[in-house]
Amino acid sequence: MIVNSSALFKIAKENNYAIPATNFIDSLTAKVYTETAESLGLPLILAYAQSHQDYLDLEEAAWIGHYYANKAKVPIVLHLDHGTDLDFIKKAINLGFNSVMFDGSSLNYDENVRLTKQVVDYAHGCGVTVEGEIGHVGSNAVSYEGESNDDSHYTEVEDAYNFIQATHVDALAVSIGTAHGQYVGEPKINFERLHDIVEKVDVPLVLHGGSSSGDANLKRCAKEGMQKINIFTDLIVAAHKEAQKDSLHYMALRENMKNGLKQVLVNYYHVFETKPVKWEV
Repeated sequence: MIVNSSALFKIAKENNYAIPATNFIDSLTAKVYTETAESLGLPLILAYAQSHQDYLDLEEAAWIGHYYANKAKVPIVLHLDHGTDLDFIKKAINLGFNSVMFDGSSLNYDENVRLTKQVVDYAHGCGVTVEGEIGHVGSNAVSYEGESNDDSHYTEVEDAYNFIQATHVDALAVSIGTAHGQYVGEPKINFERLHDIVEKVDVPLVLHGGSSSGDANLKRCAKEGMQKINIFTDLIVAAHKEAQKDSLHYMALRENMKNGLKQVLVNYYHVFETKPVKWEV
């Protein structure tokens, strides 16, 4: 069932856990994510990124996302991830995405505020929640996120507070040391910055670049203030690795990939300590 993300995040915040946000790029990934969530009785953020439109166009993503999210009996949010184009975001809303992210993190502060507020005004008029980003989560050398290898910039606490007041976003992605893609080694997370942000702001917080950030780091992030943690690269890498195990026919390869995807998602549910949510239909 498709549900409102704000309600889910409120419960997660009260109980000190995070909900995984998994990017789907085809029907197989969407099917595995939602079926895994349902098998565990846990909520899920089913996300589609604007940068992945070459793999799956927006209309297809909306159809696939609705099909699998509505089929599931657990709470699922259909989320547009890293939207950078206002027309694209509006189209996603009109196609039924009930949560969107505007990523203006590479813009200057004033422009980020101006455009994020435009998205918020349109989305809230349609009953859709909005995630913004302040600070910048860049990419590692090996990235499947569709962006260049650029530097991350930590979120400043006062900027986060002022950004929320100016835009009225429902959730905020912050940068505390992670990056999109695969790491060599493990990132150093600035937990002191996370604590300062948690103390200052009152909206749910989002961590991008969760893949290969280390289970201990992510468990602590979930316990200490993140309500949504994005995972993509680890899922795709696991599917690829499983597909290479044997020279098999197509259906067997699909099963191998499904197993790889499922194993990673199950592990992150455990790491984030995600809890079941009772949802009145």
